[in-house]
Amino acid sequence: MNNHYTVGTYLLHRLSELGVRHMFGVPGDYNLTFLDDVIDFEGMEWIGNCNELNAAYAADGYARINGMAALVTTFGVGELSAINGIAGSYAEKVPVVKITGMPTTNVMNQNLYVHHTLGDGNFQHFGNMFQEVTAAQTMLTQENAAQEIDRVLLACWHEKRPVHINLPIDVYNKPVNPPEHSLLERGISSNATALEQMLTTVIPTIKEATSPVILADYEVYRYQAQEALMLLAEKTGFPVATLSMGKGVFNETHPQFIGVYNGDLSSDYVKNMVDHADCILSIGVKLTDSITGGFSHEFTEEQVIDISPYSVSKKALKWAPITMLDALGAITDALEQKPTPATTARLAAYSNESSFTATNTTLTQERFFDQVSHFLQEGDVILAEQGTSFFGAATMPLPKGATFIGQPLWGSIGYTLPALLGSQLADESRRNLLLIGDGSFQLTAQELSTMLRQRIAPIIFLINNDGYTVERAIHGENQVYNDIQMWDYSKLPAVFGAADASVTYKVRTEEELEAALHSAQNSSQLVFIEVMMEKNDTPELLTALSKRFANQNN
Repeated sequence: MNNHYTVGTYLLHRLSELGVRHMFGVPGDYNLTFLDDVIDFEGMEWIGNCNELNAAYAADGYARINGMAALVTTFGVGELSAINGIAGSYAEKVPVVKITGMPTTNVMNQNLYVHHTLGDGNFQHFGNMFQEVTAAQTMLTQENAAQEIDRVLLACWHEKRPVHINLPIDVYNKPVNPPEHSLLERGISSNATALEQMLTTVIPTIKEATSPVILADYEVYRYQAQEALMLLAEKTGFPVATLSMGKGVFNETHPQFIGVYNGDLSSDYVKNMVDHADCILSIGVKLTDSITGGFSHEFTEEQVIDISPYSVSKKALKWAPITMLDALGAITDALEQKPTPATTARLAAYSNESSFTATNTTLTQERFFDQVSHFLQEGDVILAEQGTSFFGAATMPLPKGATFIGQPLWGSIGYTLPALLGSQLADESRRNLLLIGDGSFQLTAQELSTMLRQRIAPIIFLINNDGYTVERAIHGENQVYNDIQMWDYSKLPAVFGAADASVTYKVRTEEELEAALHSAQNSSQLVFIEVMMEKNDTPELLTALSKRFANQNN
């Protein structure tokens, strides 16, 4: 056994093998010596965050672009600070490895009342909490480390959900043998019989359909099935819609793309195409309230062939295990090439070919998102905070190759600012843009300082509408609990000691925003644009949806 190859080395080796190049987190006395290994490990960069919740959000954003992420906290106080972010990753199927530095095995075996515990000698409380929001969990020992690390990392990779690794501070440096094979050497295989039976049933349905549609969502992203989706769409010629959680999973400039489906809040064209389809190829879809207009979709399971990550279903029939990639590939191969249907009505309604002319008038939500949509470029990463930002951005046509990140299911406000740190570090060659409201920004504002320290150069649009506008739209329009303290946001980079690493603007009119956007085009520094808005101005989609949320809560 190589005494220089340790449990910590093994863990970092496997993470690196899965593409993890940055480790997020906050130091604490139960993880400090392991962090020395992180810093010394070739190809791994430590990213210290302002708090553990922000670290979890940053890891989530990183994983959405990179495919996998990891963060480290200390036991108890640190891991509980991170658990909200991990729960969001679990809800939205984002593969994040949560590593917790634990007290020594000797301390735990003696049930000592050490710091960061509940004072009862029980060291299992917090791990038990994480069982509810992770796909796999482990407590590492020298004897089980290699097997357990591989087990939980494979669960993270295949299930696209967080896992929890407890690493006692006296275990990380114990010697173990290096791995003898690649972690992903054996993937999940589809059952050939199930695949054949599935095709026998669904292919006739697809061929006989007279008004079919493809409805795609976020799991297509998670399982890297975008190319397979495109091949199926172009082979069939079927129109394609996405839900806002999976916005951008299909090229929105493609002639077969008809728009974003949001129940009866969709455009009439998209609503009719989806709700009245006689065959819906539903790919990686999860129907939640925020993305279906409050469950206002009218289609039923009678119309749906559901293609999930590891199964295909048609009404009461289910075939498994069949991977999404195998299902899409097999269906595509079994169908004949069809011409692309005419979608001129969609193009007129959804394309972004009309120009935007800025005027010297006060910015409104509707005009702001229209103006920003004309600023977008191919390959951009757009993050939209839950609330006015998400529902405004959901209507923006995306350029080819753009990625859209939001959190409409978990909906933890403040998520996107630290997530921006992660997504930008995951691929610094891509331009990242964040749209976030002032209320959400105040929850996680400290992470702006980490971005400045890392010298990354995203573009941040801070929509200052003086409080919790989405909550005002749902209930308590003039209540004090929806008010927040007004900050001088554009001065924050200077407060964080990095005024020279950023460019800031404060804009009130379309022309002022146009000037800021022009300057931001070629900036090599972080650009912070504070956008002043009227307090009760909300995007049309949010206005309608908030009324439904209010009714849903009664």
